Amino acid sequence: MSRVRSESSLSTLANVGKATLGDFAVLGIRSRAQLARRDAYRLYEKLCTVTAQRHDPCVIDVFLATISECRGKKPQNWWAFTPERKKALAANPRLAPTATRNATRIATRNAGA
Repeated sequence: MSRVRSESSLSTLANVGKATLGDFAVLGIRSRAQLARRDAYRLYEKLCTVTAQRHDPCVIDVFLATISECRGKKPQNWWAFTPERKKALAANPRLAPTATRNATRIATRNAGA
């Protein structure tokens, strides 16, 4: 059976290749409608948890870009979302992945020792 690439398919989104499709599969994301309802930072956190590894933060940018497109906005390159991610994480450290928050706490504790 061949896989048909329809407009509802995640594979037709800009910025989506095999790796991102694999990430979506791991996260249980099967449709654009489902992705449109999700939060990029929570998806990234879940991906890091489920795979037991810290992924490159640029994955958040890809998630931001694909979610934006699924919500009806014009497709943009993922790196257009890098400033948004950096600003959001700087303004709200709780959005940062657990591994990053823990590293910050350890570095802060060690600096005060």
